[in-house]
Amino acid sequence: MQWSPGGDAVRIIDQRRLPGEVVERDLRSLHDGCDAIYTLAVRGAPAIGVAAAMSLVTSLQDWAGDDRHAFDVTLESHARALAAVRPTAVNLAWAIARMMARAKATSGPPTQVLGVLRVEATAILNEDRAMCDAIGANGVEFVPDGTRVLTHCNAGALATAGIGTALAPVYAAHAAGRRVHVVAGETRPLLQGSRLTAWELGRAGIPVRLITDGMAASLMQSGRVDLVLVGADRIAANGDVANKIGTYSIAVAAHHHGIPFVVCAPWSTVDPQTATGGAIAIEMRDGSEVRTIAGLTVSPDGTDVWNPAFDITPSALVTAIVTDRGVHRAPFAFV
Repeated sequence: MQWSPGGDAVRIIDQRRLPGEVVERDLRSLHDGCDAIYTLAVRGAPAIGVAAAMSLVTSLQDWAGDDRHAFDVTLESHARALAAVRPTAVNLAWAIARMMARAKATSGPPTQVLGVLRVEATAILNEDRAMCDAIGANGVEFVPDGTRVLTHCNAGALATAGIGTALAPVYAAHAAGRRVHVVAGETRPLLQGSRLTAWELGRAGIPVRLITDGMAASLMQSGRVDLVLVGADRIAANGDVANKIGTYSIAVAAHHHGIPFVVCAPWSTVDPQTATGGAIAIEMRDGSEVRTIAGLTVSPDGTDVWNPAFDITPSALVTAIVTDRGVHRAPFAFV
């Protein structure tokens, strides 16, 4: 993710087109930003936050006139629209709140505010890259030579502006010359593991094996998993973790088999205002995502569908939470 060469757009890789095609897309308007986030053209909690901050700037870059009040009203409207697109990922609300705080602290005409907001969005982008590097450095202790890592969904470079969160320790271990093998769960219903994780690890030269989601527990039982690394979309004050649907079942299986279950996420994903996972709003998505795969219908017409995007893993199942601020272990108390 980056500014377009002319600086008038947010340039992303459209993740919906992977692995078949690598297509770059420029987001210029409020609609572009909201649509890209909702349709998962850009996804991953950190990437969503960065994209929203940058899109807030581009959505108002054609503002004309010096009416600061009218500008502020429109800015607030655009900020609310972006923040509401996906409610579970705290990074989205965090990034928008940071941008709005910067705007409110800035005096002067709209053009001056927009200049300040562009600087702030660029800072969020650069900080995200540094955050990924720090998570990799902090989490590499969990990935000694020869480690077989199971991961779920995609929390790598495609999900951030840098090298990723859950995959950052993998990349750090690989860069240090350690042998590491990754098992990627396919991650139904939208197949982020098979489409994205397998694609980016293959490009990085890291051995990866793809499994269906239902195979994870059996693989652990056979003794072929040493470590589970996952990302997070929100972490409650007590260490409960909201992540892609299917994470909870993997955590239960890992706990049963005595396998470390490690969550990697930026500090901005920690939400001390949310006491437990039970208070986290879970995004519900359209049933068509389950009824179809790549446009092919795989269930009878009218079949009822339950399609939550995330689930909650209790802190009791979490071995450690790795952030850019260090490694955190139970008992968790983020305040």
